[in-house]
Amino acid sequence: MLKTYITIAYRNFTRNKIFSLINVLGLSIGISSALVIFLIVHYDFTFDQFEKDSNRIYRVVSTMTFSGTPMHFAGVASPLAETVKKEVPGVEETVGFHEFIGNGKVTIRKKDGEKPFQINHQEDIIFADQSYFRLIPYQWLAGSPENSLTEPFKVVLTEARAKVYFPSIPYSEMIGKQIVYDDSIVTTVSGIVKNQSANTDFVFKEFISQSTIPSSGLKNNYTWTDWDFVNDGTQLFLKLKPNTSVKIVEAQLESILKKNDKGSNGYSITTVYKLQPFNDLHFNGDYGAYSDHIANKPTMYGLLAVASFLLVLGCINFINLTTAQATQRAKEIGIRKTMGSSIRQLMIQFLTETFFITLISMFLSILITPLLLKVFADFIPKDLHFNFRQQPELLGFLLILILLVTILAGFYPAIVLSKFKPVLVLKNQVHSGTSNSRKAWLRKGLTISQFLIAQFFCMATLITVKQINYLLNKDMGFKKDAVIKVNTPFLRNKPDNRRFLLAEEIKQMPGIEMVSIGNDAPSASGWSARNMKFIDGKKEIQTDVRQKSGDTNYLRLYHINILAGRNVVLSDTTKEYLVNETYLHILGFHKPADILNKQVNGMPIIGVLADFNQESLHAPVKPLAFSSEMHNSFNIHVALKPQQTTGSWKASISVIEKSFKKYFPEEDFDYVFVDESIAKFYKSEQDISHLLQWSTGLAIFISCMGLLGLVMYTTNLRIKEIGIRKVLGASVSHIVSILSKDFLRLVLIASLIAIPLTWWAMNKWLENFAYKTPLSWWVFVLSTLFMMVIALITLSIQTIRAASANPVDSLRSE
Repeated sequence: MLKTYITIAYRNFTRNKIFSLINVLGLSIGISSALVIFLIVHYDFTFDQFEKDSNRIYRVVSTMTFSGTPMHFAGVASPLAETVKKEVPGVEETVGFHEFIGNGKVTIRKKDGEKPFQINHQEDIIFADQSYFRLIPYQWLAGSPENSLTEPFKVVLTEARAKVYFPSIPYSEMIGKQIVYDDSIVTTVSGIVKNQSANTDFVFKEFISQSTIPSSGLKNNYTWTDWDFVNDGTQLFLKLKPNTSVKIVEAQLESILKKNDKGSNGYSITTVYKLQPFNDLHFNGDYGAYSDHIANKPTMYGLLAVASFLLVLGCINFINLTTAQATQRAKEIGIRKTMGSSIRQLMIQFLTETFFITLISMFLSILITPLLLKVFADFIPKDLHFNFRQQPELLGFLLILILLVTILAGFYPAIVLSKFKPVLVLKNQVHSGTSNSRKAWLRKGLTISQFLIAQFFCMATLITVKQINYLLNKDMGFKKDAVIKVNTPFLRNKPDNRRFLLAEEIKQMPGIEMVSIGNDAPSASGWSARNMKFIDGKKEIQTDVRQKSGDTNYLRLYHINILAGRNVVLSDTTKEYLVNETYLHILGFHKPADILNKQVNGMPIIGVLADFNQESLHAPVKPLAFSSEMHNSFNIHVALKPQQTTGSWKASISVIEKSFKKYFPEEDFDYVFVDESIAKFYKSEQDISHLLQWSTGLAIFISCMGLLGLVMYTTNLRIKEIGIRKVLGASVSHIVSILSKDFLRLVLIASLIAIPLTWWAMNKWLENFAYKTPLSWWVFVLSTLFMMVIALITLSIQTIRAASANPVDSLRSE
């Protein structure tokens, strides 16, 4: 019986090649999209699944609020870990570690006379203790987790790092070898652990004993006793005892902070500690993780929605075309029923046919998947691959997907076809008393659904692209083109005049328009703020104010307008401020000249700046004070002259790099174009746009294939009607309009439904921006016209051919 089912399925497939091809292409695109999404979702949701009792593990994170604006940090104050061990009873394990601060220079000393092995800027090094290995399990190849990090100046290496440093000796002989960090921290290897084979955000490869910090005079570098200093490099994980309340532990952390944090040295900051669940580490961009890839759940849900929609579109094609061809198979069904076939047998037959097509689609999707992986490259981590040998779970997923698609696409057509009454079928009265079937309301509804999805994608794509272009081209209040920012090393509490010498040298280079030293570009992802007090004899106003600093060239280089007053003057003793318009209005002034010579924090206001955006356009302009403070100005800003020839900027940057290496030989030359750094603010939006563009293309392609199939079926059904109309004098254009108008009406209905849905969804999305493009009416009209044109072109492929045919051929049998 099974052989018979497969034979009939094969014959039906070859008999209707065009319809079968349309079904196969539609389903294969949907299946391959679902396969790609499975690869991404499976990859991201398998991160850090090997930790024991992970539901009781939390990371302590910090939220610091400046002037009502929250800033999120994955780190905490350094003394918190030891205090938690002593004062928080609900914690089973306290695990604190510090990211290595320094140049990352690693030296392996050799025998006398041999050149030492050196690596500069080594990464993934932390200070930790034995509790770290109780939190993150490793397989130990040498040494033991109990005592490898109990003493200062000990280091544990991963297998990969050990082979780099000691390539020719066994692991047991590596124990006792010396490694020197930054020419000052001499450590002894005390353990070797196997590389993590599972996906993890804990990518560290060298673990120096944490007690090395106080034993080597590094307390100041790691703010060992400072409660008011937080950075992401100092992290704390807590494993709570069973049934311990998270809220109670957070309250205890708040109590500890209030007791120990004595103030913020003039900065108005509110700090709150929260417990971040362990399974949130890989998905929370606010706090980040140490791996290169942080997943974004909204993006992942968007990908899931795209895959679902594309899969549904393929299934709709199959249902539409199968039910449309029902009359062609009516006599087959009637004869088989007369011969004794049951409804169950017929349903199995039609489901087998669906399974056969789905199976072919699955093999085709395996060929398409590598192409889609390139399409969705922005959402896919570099180490994600498509390989059945390494990913046996793919076979199980494909099997489930095939069965699911078979049921979704084949169940309804199987019911419809198997319920034909043989008496009516054999009398050519399939539609007797079933006017609703004749009007094909289901097919019309499914066709509308297809184009509704495609139209939604199309409108959303236009609005997203329009918003991104608005963001990238909006005047932010300063010059951002042809400006590079060169980073120079920041040495805390150490004077370093090399950047000033480098800046003077860059000024003399050809191709350079202007040079300035400042702390950061006018618009940057990070910022600093402090509480500033304004007193005019009558009132006192305290406000958290953003801080920017630079020399006298900074405002000129970035073309920031001074509305009143003058520019800063460099001085070792005098401190003076220029404030922006937003701060001016907060202080109660309307005219820029009225605030001149007033004082904030006891320092004179010498000028007023035109507002410019200090962050991405997600956020509004904040109050700002600009000064000529140089102690934290460690960036060199370079305005390049317009390119005279292709590559002239590249040549200028190459000369700058040579000078940089002269003054900072051990540092990497790190620069960025300011406009490119601003464009990175909107990477998430650009990824969404990229996703929508491809989704729109695929959705339109599948929908148009289904529409083409229905038109082919309809024209074949009405071939004699077309012949009679031509004999009676109907023109080709008239016949094309008759055949096309019903389908175009369906596309128009889909567009009218899509317009309010898209307007609502995109209006919600645009609420994330302080500055946004309007939802223009022409976007919806253009999208509707575009879809109508695409549909008309698709219809014309078959309708013009049918209308142009010789009526003699179609009427010969009459």
